Amino acid sequence: MTSSNHNSWNRRTFLTGAAALMGAPALAQSVDGDATVEIERDVTETVRRNISSFRTLDWQPYFSTLNNGAILVDIDSRAVHFWSEDQSVYKLYPSSVPLTEDLTRRGRTSVVRKVEGPSWRPTPSMLQRNPDWPAYVGPGPDNPLGTHALYLSWTYYRIHGTHDTRKIGRRSSNGCVGLYNEHISELFALTKVGTQVLLI
Repeated sequence: MTSSNHNSWNRRTFLTGAAALMGAPALAQSVDGDATVEIERDVTETVRRNISSFRTLDWQPYFSTLNNGAILVDIDSRAVHFWSEDQSVYKLYPSSVPLTEDLTRRGRTSVVRKVEGPSWRPTPSMLQRNPDWPAYVGPGPDNPLGTHALYLSWTYYRIHGTHDTRKIGRRSSNGCVGLYNEHISELFALTKVGTQVLLI
């Protein structure tokens, strides 16, 4: 990759990320005893439309136990649910999901690694589709994985943050599940290596 391509990538990514951050709704949810979701800050119209199917769920239909806690990724409603092992914490977050069905993987996996300030390398198939992409991006504002990443047992699959907040609530990823950076930071703190994950 030439230096000019590298600078173009950084400049384009930085401007996109900065513009998105300024308009970020940065949702923060809490679930009350009546099973309703309270959104503490204003929501953009796009996100409101995309999370219209947001609803709280019980963990029992999806997991036999809550050992190590559990994360449910609902691809269709573009939502990530988390339950703590002792059932004292339940979180519901809007997410980005894969662009197409062929990029989507469903089934059971688990968190195998947690990284704050992750680096990113596109997969070989991503580089084939996007030859102008850099082969490596270090931690920071240009990184597509945002501030934190939960690595799953499936190669190349992660639940991670994003600096491009326009992606949340949309089909916009190459396979991973993206959250607002403040949400992945919270989920990162709640989970551990071994947390069960189910994508449906």
